[in-house]
Amino acid sequence: MTLNELTAISPIDGRYRAKTDRLSLYFSEYALIRYRVRVECEYFVALMAQLHPELTFDVTPIWQQFTEDDARRVKEFESVTNHDVKAVEYFLKERFDQHPEWVPYKEFIHFGLTSQDINNTSVPLSVKEALAEVYYPLLEELIGQLETYAEQWKDIPMLARTHGQPASPTRLGKEIRVFSYRLRQQLDVLKALPITAKFGGATGNFNAHHVAYPDVDWVAFANRFVRESLGLQREQYTTQISNYDFLGAIFDAMKRINTIMIDMNRDFWQYISMDYFKQQIKAGEVGSSAMPHKVNPIDFENAEGNLGVANAILEHLATKLPVSRLQRDLTDSTVLRNVGVPFGHIVIAVQSSLKGLRKLILNEEAIHRDLDGQWNVVAEAVQTILRREGYPHPYETLKALTRTNSRVTEESMHAFIETLEVSEAVKAELLRITPDNYTGI
Repeated sequence: MTLNELTAISPIDGRYRAKTDRLSLYFSEYALIRYRVRVECEYFVALMAQLHPELTFDVTPIWQQFTEDDARRVKEFESVTNHDVKAVEYFLKERFDQHPEWVPYKEFIHFGLTSQDINNTSVPLSVKEALAEVYYPLLEELIGQLETYAEQWKDIPMLARTHGQPASPTRLGKEIRVFSYRLRQQLDVLKALPITAKFGGATGNFNAHHVAYPDVDWVAFANRFVRESLGLQREQYTTQISNYDFLGAIFDAMKRINTIMIDMNRDFWQYISMDYFKQQIKAGEVGSSAMPHKVNPIDFENAEGNLGVANAILEHLATKLPVSRLQRDLTDSTVLRNVGVPFGHIVIAVQSSLKGLRKLILNEEAIHRDLDGQWNVVAEAVQTILRREGYPHPYETLKALTRTNSRVTEESMHAFIETLEVSEAVKAELLRITPDNYTGI
């Protein structure tokens, strides 16, 4: 661990830096400056194609080859301007000075724009690429692991519990499939959400663009630029800043996915406490500073904790960003700088979930023992067949048998069936039902 990691205030940049490091390409100060430079360069190219189609400018290497030293140079400008986006403009003009043929056109850098045209395209672009390149692959890996277990354990009968009490039997694979299914559905919802951007000048009306070039269809230009150059969707009516509605929807969708993962981690934690799973033991690890025997489900606990922190921040982002006084206040600016924080906690959580899942050792004996000790759960099956046969008061008959403090066993259930006034064929049908085979479809 480096000194910076030891002295970092946030654990995502300190203790967990190795797990979150790749997010620095999207959400660090360096990354934000690079995205701003990228948008400014792409805008300049698109603007020149609109106003001077006879000219070409190869400015792409400026952002593609952007270095940390370049970012430091931008920060030097910012130390004078006290304005982060203006600092990017000055940095680019300095770069243009190195190309004499570009100098006559350098005032078209940031032409007609306000800083939020850059921020409200840079941040959605960073979110889009972080989702596609980090978040989606990690979620797909988690879903894939769950689907593997669901298939591997699809035929293992298991006692279900509703309200914490024994309920109609299920199968282990199916219960795991519930989580992969839920995650897949919500991931599809998230992927379907548009990622939008504000781009329209100082207060969203193209005032400066229109007064300088009144014959240009600036709305069509901006729509095309945001869609084709940045791969985003332009918000058609805005104030000085993005409406943030769809960014809020993205954060809400991520929050729902996190909630499913919290539910999943708690269930696996519970299954471990019920001895349904053992955990692989790593040499040298300890589970307690005092109790040598302990092997704790810490990966699932770590995941749950980080997902909770992520949801708290996502909730604030989703509810705060769409609210701004009149045409704009500055509260969105500082809040936007925290977009990468929930991503960091989610990355930590998913990796912890995967680590915990891959340490599981199925204890089929314990699962079977638990199920075999609850013959009362076949009461539903017996009373349902009796309903089919028109037997009088079947529910109440089984209720009298099972809702006592006496344990229902295979023997007592079979003895009860033998007392029923039904045909021998129906009795045989009932006697074939066991907790192991009463698992539905």
